[in-house]
Amino acid sequence: MSGGDAWRGNIKARLYERVRTRGYDSLTAFAEARPTASLVALAEELGADDVAGVQVFSGLVAEAEHSKQLTRLVRGQFVRELYACLPNGWPSVLNDDARLEVAIALGHWFAHTPETHKERVDRAGDALLAHPPPPGWQPLSPDDELLRTLLPDEEA
Repeated sequence: MSGGDAWRGNIKARLYERVRTRGYDSLTAFAEARPTASLVALAEELGADDVAGVQVFSGLVAEAEHSKQLTRLVRGQFVRELYACLPNGWPSVLNDDARLEVAIALGHWFAHTPETHKERVDRAGDALLAHPPPPGWQPLSPDDELLRTLLPDEEA
């Protein structure tokens, strides 16, 4: 994204027009078809010069709130952050370097979590550190069984 064009005009209309031209009815459907793509990658696909990742995330949150699927969105964001920070999946040993990478992934996840879910995400992160998943674990969707156990669909 360059030159601040992402903040000009009707942002919401631009997002939905771009999503529809790619054959999707919603921003959520577009994003879920790319479950490991970062918010920046999603924005670049929709318009490298005039769409920002924060705009994509804001649209996803609005759709999730409207459809009462906010917890699913939060799990989906975990998938994106874990994939970006730990491309080979969960480390087999949590030495200092691996613990730092995991902490960065969890921190990014927490940062992209709506206030209503921050406490639950914090507890889920603590649970992952206290009882690490199998080495190489890398959820590829918000429907991952372990991820759903950590963060069930009960809306906060």
